[in-house]
Amino acid sequence: MNPLVALLDAKLQIAGSEILWREIIGNLFGLASAVGGMRRRVWAWPVGVAGNVLLFTVFLGGVFHTPQALDLAGQAGRQILFILVSGYGWWQWRATRDGSPSANAVRPHWASARDRWFLIGAMLVGTVVFAQIFGMIGSYGKWSEAWIFTGSVLATYGMARGWTEFWLIWIGVDAVGVPLLLKAGYYPSATLYLVYAGFVVWGFVVWLKATGSEPPLQRQSVPLR
Repeated sequence: MNPLVALLDAKLQIAGSEILWREIIGNLFGLASAVGGMRRRVWAWPVGVAGNVLLFTVFLGGVFHTPQALDLAGQAGRQILFILVSGYGWWQWRATRDGSPSANAVRPHWASARDRWFLIGAMLVGTVVFAQIFGMIGSYGKWSEAWIFTGSVLATYGMARGWTEFWLIWIGVDAVGVPLLLKAGYYPSATLYLVYAGFVVWGFVVWLKATGSEPPLQRQSVPLR
């Protein structure tokens, strides 16, 4: 067997259930990215992308023959959008960092009233629209998937912009994501969502303390390579 295929298909047994190592590793990358986001480090973005790639193959269980054999189209699709939005966030944070690898890459601040209305409107419209799309393609739990999908993209975008509110969006995502993933049998992901729930509260407090207490960062020119 090809070593790469063997690595991707590696499993372990937990309480009588088969769990893919790549689901665990992908989620650990996601947790590491969240830690980097809380600390406002640029490396949070590429680390998160690595986790997104692994989890994309996990949530298309019917395509990649995972133990669950379920296609969570919203979960898989959001990994793609995560990668796209993370590219923007990576560029945005590099542009505002002062050049030191250990420097904060963004100044936490509240979104404007206009931006908040944008977030609320996009959350409602996105949930309705994507629920219909996920329903048509036969995704598991279309409304939950649509809520998680839309919220995840908006939270990632808010993180890229330095909006403190993005942590609150993640709390809403986790509140729906844990029951969905438990029901679908994605136990490592559900467990990590529970970890995230506590972590995002911590992250929100950290960013809240920094909001408005730091001078604006100066935007730097970013080389293309």
